[in-house]
Amino acid sequence: MRVLVADDDATSRLVLSAMASKLGHACTVVEDGSRAWELLSSEGIDVLLTDWMMPGLDGPALCRRVRNELQDHYVYIVLITGMGQHEHVLEGMSAGADDYLIKPVDPFAVQTRLVAAERVTALHRQVVDFRDQLEQANIELLERSLTDPLTGLGNRRRMEQDLDAVHARALRSGRTFAVALFDIDHFKLYNDHYGHQAGDEALRTIASCLRGSARSGESVYRYGGEEFLVLLPDCTPDDALDAAERICRSATDLAMPHGFRPSEPPLVTVSGGVSAWALAPSESVTELLHDADEALYRAKSAGRNRVCLAAGTLGRRDERAAIGS
Repeated sequence: MRVLVADDDATSRLVLSAMASKLGHACTVVEDGSRAWELLSSEGIDVLLTDWMMPGLDGPALCRRVRNELQDHYVYIVLITGMGQHEHVLEGMSAGADDYLIKPVDPFAVQTRLVAAERVTALHRQVVDFRDQLEQANIELLERSLTDPLTGLGNRRRMEQDLDAVHARALRSGRTFAVALFDIDHFKLYNDHYGHQAGDEALRTIASCLRGSARSGESVYRYGGEEFLVLLPDCTPDDALDAAERICRSATDLAMPHGFRPSEPPLVTVSGGVSAWALAPSESVTELLHDADEALYRAKSAGRNRVCLAAGTLGRRDERAAIGS
């Protein structure tokens, strides 16, 4: 352990440091409470043997400061006093001391205090380690609860949290945002003919493609089944349509064979519907998703492998097939 002796009496400092060193502890000595506090707040001290009366901070004041300000590291404090009355001892313990010694100190008493200090500080280190492990485990559990296990994308719960946050920010600041809802074309036919394992692999591949095609600030989620959602913050409807078409093309560019598709091309493709929130305080996130879903339905009805913008969206452009068909 690292032991700090704070005492304005040179003889006491010498005796206490010799006892601590003899027991195998690294020992530092100071003459006043102010210097002791400097070391305590920066040097990782485990045990403080402090006199009651000394210049700068006295023993009780030093105890209180350690307890109030050193939250991430436990220091075992032994208060040394020439006043053996019970009220003085209780005053020191109330200030934060763990134990006390009466001057002149007995070597055996010092040894027993240091044995107790070693046990207590070791227990505190274990508690801190366990707390850190628990915090990390909680972070990992939270991350898992917000992640789709098949694709590694954010799941529906994370999507809802992020959408609510972006919507609230838009209401406060007047910043626009959009969502693009994608669906894998003829996925049931793919799943039925190639099998569920191949279907899962196709979902993972498309998820990776969408995530890789998204730009900085754009977030991708598994909406459910073979549907995915991309959150597009700070963009106009036209910008959102451009982004959705870029993502749609990237899926076609994978050239994943879909030999049982009833229409051209014989590849795995996606269709998309885009809806933008355009400074309409009365429009909810639920309505925005509904509009994107309707636009997705129109994209599928128009031949699939394309993106449509929600009807009535301000700044609307003509709908275009994602691959130029």
